[in-house]
Amino acid sequence: MSNSSENVIEATIAHQPSPGEKYYPAFEVTAELDAKAAELITHYPEGKQQSAVLPILHVIQKQFGYISGEAIAWVGEKLNVSAAHVLGVVTFYPGLRQMCPGKFHIRVCRTLSCAMAGADNLFDKVCTRLNIDKSAIDHHHPIGVSPDGLWSIEGVECLANCGFGPNMMVNDVLYQQVSDEVLEEVIAKCLNA
Repeated sequence: MSNSSENVIEATIAHQPSPGEKYYPAFEVTAELDAKAAELITHYPEGKQQSAVLPILHVIQKQFGYISGEAIAWVGEKLNVSAAHVLGVVTFYPGLRQMCPGKFHIRVCRTLSCAMAGADNLFDKVCTRLNIDKSAIDHHHPIGVSPDGLWSIEGVECLANCGFGPNMMVNDVLYQQVSDEVLEEVIAKCLNA
């Protein structure tokens, strides 16, 4: 690989600090992680083990909050593929994150039916209420994190509940028809958990 290609990959997977990191462990290859990855690889036929890249990345994200550059390199080594291949998977799927979210990660649906039901207004209210700088969220940095690292927000595509918008998920729990009152209830529920 040429130096310019290596520089592009390094820049793409460079660590983006986040206040949410205090709620997740730093990436580390543990015996349990290595065993889980090895087990996932067995689900694919000989010569097709690289197909385990997505399931392994999901395990890493669930445990560490996001996919770090170190994780990308390790998955590449584990599957005998280039870091560029793994990075291609990470950057292709919007559900995979390259930045650590907050302890409570809010995903607001932004598709047409939710937009018509007020998703943009909901997104703005969440940012304002939780002190998240909306201006820092863009295509290259799709997640906004509160200064205390407790909260993060991301606009996502369909949450598969189109008739009951606006919809949002907090971690893996779906909330529908999110009004100001529902938003406050959800915030209180998270803080009291």
